[in-house]
Amino acid sequence: MVGGDVTGDDDPVREPLRVAAAQIEAVGGDLAGNAAAHVRAVAEAAALGARVVVFPELSLCGYDYPLLAADVARCEVEVGDAVLRTVGGACRAHRVTAVVGGCARRADGWAIAAFVVGPDGAVAATYHKRHLDADERAVFVAGHTDTMVQLDGWRLGLGVCYDASFPEHARGLALAGADAYLVPGAFTVGDSDHRRGVYFPARALENTSYVLFANYAGAHGGWRFAGHSAVYGPDGRALAAAGTA
Repeated sequence: MVGGDVTGDDDPVREPLRVAAAQIEAVGGDLAGNAAAHVRAVAEAAALGARVVVFPELSLCGYDYPLLAADVARCEVEVGDAVLRTVGGACRAHRVTAVVGGCARRADGWAIAAFVVGPDGAVAATYHKRHLDADERAVFVAGHTDTMVQLDGWRLGLGVCYDASFPEHARGLALAGADAYLVPGAFTVGDSDHRRGVYFPARALENTSYVLFANYAGAHGGWRFAGHSAVYGPDGRALAAAGTA
């Protein structure tokens, strides 16, 4: 768990917002077990004073590409289902907003979704990842609209992993008024980790906005994930950063 404060120095009325990235390990396809890990992470974030906690990409089902390609329906998450109710109960108990991930069924196919679960336990918004890599396009369809939510006067724009590779995505949200860019990710060790280290401070600096990035630790689906979840300030410097575990 890594956290930092979004301070709002340019707005003396708006209170600082403490945010956290939950660098969890996941088990591919184990939605109930992963949801239990979310409950523990929400409680830990709340104990640190965080009011927003972001989880990695597809956090409720794991980013297990072989499983996704073979049986994506096993990884389905929908509003009102048991795993989101489990996360919602933790958010309600601790008055925390959480960004969690799963596969969403659409009329035209499957989307990589980020669900915003509010402090009342209800899903306040859903975002579908707009930029898909070549492997993902074999399983998923891209989203078409951006999503921004407001919390205590803060405007929080959503991205998912590969979205952050495209400067125009974060830029569009910043131009629409986003104070922060919240990005669940699934970056692996090696070149992926190198790009992770470039993208997120760059998105913060070029838009003079905060960036909150959450990645997996550990391994599943045949990949070892890089960790290094972080919160970046508008100058591109890390306000808080995790290691690999």
